[in-house]
Amino acid sequence: MQRFIGLLCFFLLAWPSVGVSAQDTATWETGSTRVELSRFVDYWQEPATPVGIETVTALDEADWTRNGSDSISLGYAKDIYWFRVTLNNAARQQIQTFLEIGYPVLDRIEIYIDPMTSGVEPLVLGDKQPFSDRPIDHRNFVVPLDLAAGEQTRVFLRVKTTSSMQVPLIWWDRDSFYSAEQSRTMFEGIYYGIVLVMVLYNLFVFMAVGERSFLHYVGYITAMPLFLASLHGVAFQYLWPESTWWNDQSIIVFLNLAVLFGGTFSIRFINVTRENHPRFNRWTVAVITAAGALAVCGLLLPYRLLILPTILVAFVGCTTMLILSIIRWYRRDPAARYYTLAWVSMLFGGIVLALSKFTVLPRNLLTENATQVGSALGVILLSIALADRLDREKKRAFQAQQRLLREERKARLAQEKSLQVQREANTLLEERVHARTRDLESLNEQLLELSATDALTGLKNRGYFDRTFQSAVVRAFRYQEQLSLLVLDIDHFKKFNDTYGHLVGDDCLKMVAQCVRQHVTRPQDLAARYGGEEFVVLLPDTPVDGAIRVAERIRAEIEGSAFRVSGEVLHLTVSAGVCSVSPLKADATKDIFNWADEALYEAKGLGRNRVVARKADGQRMVSAVTGA
Repeated sequence: MQRFIGLLCFFLLAWPSVGVSAQDTATWETGSTRVELSRFVDYWQEPATPVGIETVTALDEADWTRNGSDSISLGYAKDIYWFRVTLNNAARQQIQTFLEIGYPVLDRIEIYIDPMTSGVEPLVLGDKQPFSDRPIDHRNFVVPLDLAAGEQTRVFLRVKTTSSMQVPLIWWDRDSFYSAEQSRTMFEGIYYGIVLVMVLYNLFVFMAVGERSFLHYVGYITAMPLFLASLHGVAFQYLWPESTWWNDQSIIVFLNLAVLFGGTFSIRFINVTRENHPRFNRWTVAVITAAGALAVCGLLLPYRLLILPTILVAFVGCTTMLILSIIRWYRRDPAARYYTLAWVSMLFGGIVLALSKFTVLPRNLLTENATQVGSALGVILLSIALADRLDREKKRAFQAQQRLLREERKARLAQEKSLQVQREANTLLEERVHARTRDLESLNEQLLELSATDALTGLKNRGYFDRTFQSAVVRAFRYQEQLSLLVLDIDHFKKFNDTYGHLVGDDCLKMVAQCVRQHVTRPQDLAARYGGEEFVVLLPDTPVDGAIRVAERIRAEIEGSAFRVSGEVLHLTVSAGVCSVSPLKADATKDIFNWADEALYEAKGLGRNRVVARKADGQRMVSAVTGA
């Protein structure tokens, strides 16, 4: 176990960040989707006397300190910091972008965009401002930023906070931001859905059996996600968007409640009693008491006075519970098996988060979400542990009943009573098994939804396409609509893979998928990776001319996109087959795909890098307009 934790710590410290060049200016190239700005940021500590933007812009270059790392994290301090970053649009057209500050618990942020030319009125953000003041409704601080072709601008930020001074800056393409936000929202939805199911499940079990361990456990798995929701800005966005005071205090209150209920649950569940472990029992009770006192203080005292004691108590509590679980497992307590695995996942995530806030570990995707991932795994494992404990208790009860039946075989009344208890126990156990089965079925449905996306390209996968294609053919047959199918194949891809390697080939597939996605814009259209280097595009209610135009735009976009490999600039091409028909039967998917595939092979035979369409009569092949 210690070796496992050590390997995880090494992995966190060696976690690679997105690489950036060692230049002074963050540059937006053609085709860029996001730029990590941390290495391009300079910062300056404001003196005790507040200064204005005029003073800051007039500072000498030697007064600024280059951040130079993959994250901006200056720890807990009362100081106010100014940050600046220069943004350059090297693209050939105007860009519409977002500037995201990905740490939602900063108190006050004053943002000055090119103050030398646009004036000195700042955009004021922060969790001390009502949520409705934000230009973009998002849990993080997101600012729209439009730059003309070749334009360069400088952004200044004045940051004041009582929490950790972390200012992660990301420069986003707007479409890419919303696409990434969908994945983050889905991740959080799965997490909070799992927690809600487990809260209701264990609450119902408590009401059914009256076991207090379930009640303490429900308190813990309710406080933990509320703490995470407050820390990540989700609660401020959806639960109390106008309550700025409670938004800060909720982090203190819920984190201490998580430690409190986690401690009381641990004492009861793995029997850390005064008889078994008198010293550990007293120490755990002291940690629980401290957490409870800090939770009450969270309703009375300001955040800045409580955050460091709260993190210290949480760290000590996490470490204590982990040590207790290992000791109880070493002493062969059956309940400690699942319990130890659960707390290794859950409490390790809390320790990683605490070390991140103290800048011992870098702030990155893994350290920021370690608590959520570990919490979800811990919740599931602890529920299994509780179910296992119930099962063992029922087995012991059954064995006791059997002994009673053997001893009192002649007493008919006692025998009937024991049999009745046995039947009730079996019925209750069966109900719990069914409830658990339903929970697992619900999780399987969520996993099926996740499996609909191709992991490499981000497009839908073949299974999802097959189901959607069948539905689209049935609809087109029913309403006599035109249905178009595009089958695209990267030219000479095997030779490309053999020459440059599979990793470069994967980057090639991602680039082609991005080009396809840009030109499949209608909600009812579908782009998917069919397999290997082959892609498909489904265009319901689209005639052959429209389908050819879409295919030609995709072909031209891919042909014009540069692909850099070891200093060499390459250009890829694709061949496309198009089939546009009004289906004469509901199960025509195979025929339509074969016609489109034949058109693709016709395009290959005519020299590749071209679009060939199958006309609606299903017979004659015609060549569309092609490039070079």
